Amino acid sequence: MQLPVQCRLCPRQCGANRAAGETGRCGAGDALLVARAALHHWEEPCLSGPPEAQTGSGTVFFTGCPLGCCYCQNYAISQQGLGKAIDAARLEEIFLELQQKGAKNLNLVTATQWLPWVLPALHGARARGLTIPVVYNTGGYERVEVVRALQKDVDIWLADIKYATEGLGAGLSDAADYNVVTLRAVEQMLRQTGAPQFDADGYLRRGVIIRHLVLPGHAADSLEVVKQMAALREKTGVEFLSSLMSQFTPFYHAADHGLGRRVTTYEYRKVVDAAIAAGLTDGYMQEKSSAREEYTPPFDLEGV
Repeated sequence: MQLPVQCRLCPRQCGANRAAGETGRCGAGDALLVARAALHHWEEPCLSGPPEAQTGSGTVFFTGCPLGCCYCQNYAISQQGLGKAIDAARLEEIFLELQQKGAKNLNLVTATQWLPWVLPALHGARARGLTIPVVYNTGGYERVEVVRALQKDVDIWLADIKYATEGLGAGLSDAADYNVVTLRAVEQMLRQTGAPQFDADGYLRRGVIIRHLVLPGHAADSLEVVKQMAALREKTGVEFLSSLMSQFTPFYHAADHGLGRRVTTYEYRKVVDAAIAAGLTDGYMQEKSSAREEYTPPFDLEGV
C-alpha cells in the first residue's frame, strides 16, 4: 500500500496530498510518527494477561487520530502531534523486539492513517519470524473497505462503539456519522474474524473485542449502544467479547463539553445490568476504582 495522492484511508476521506507534505484531518503527513512502543499490562486480561504476568501486550501508539474526542486521555498523541519520526524498517524492528520481550500479541493503536508504513513493516516482520497475533486497536471509526483489506493481516479487532446517537458523535468527537460508520465497520470485523479463539493459557488468538466507555450523564446513550451490540451479534451470528469500561476521567477538554465528573456507580450499574439482560455476558466489566485520580501520559517515546 502506497501513500495516496489524495488520502482516503479513514472515514473523513479528507483528500490531503500527504505525499506532497499536506497534513490530513487526522494530523498525519508524509513521515511516520510513533509515540510509544512497550509491553502494556492494562488491556483486557485475554490480551495482557493477569496483573502478575511479566509479559503483556506489545503496544505501539501511533501519532494522530481520525476522531477528535474532547476527553481523550492520550490527547498529546492523538491530537497534538506527539511522536518520533521513524521509517518502516525501524517499525519492523520494533515489532520483532516486542515479541522478543515476551509480548503475547502486537497491539497497533490507531494505525489506519499510517498503513502505508505499517503493512510493509508487518509483512517484513512476519517473514522474519513474527508469530504473535496482531491486534488492531481502534476507536471503531473505520471504512469497511479498509477493514476488509486487512483481513489477512489482523487477527484480533479491539474496537470501540462510543456513541449510539449522531448528536454525541458530533459534539464529543466531531463525527456526526460516527455510529453509522462504526456499526458497519464492526459488523465487517465480526464477519471476517469469527468467534473468539484462545490458546491454552487463555490468551486471545483471534476474534473481536467491542469496548464501550460509559460517559457521565449519558447512560441512556450507553443503553442504546448495548442494544446495538446485541443486535450485531444477532445479525451476524458471531460471538464476541464485550468490554464495558467505567474509568472515565475528565481529561483534556472534557469539562467544556459537560463531562466534568466521573461516572457514578448507579450509571455504570445500569449499563452492566442491561448488558447482562441482553446476554452480553462473555467479556469484561470494571470496578469503579479503575478510574485513576491522575494520568501520566506515555510521553517518553519509550521503545521508539
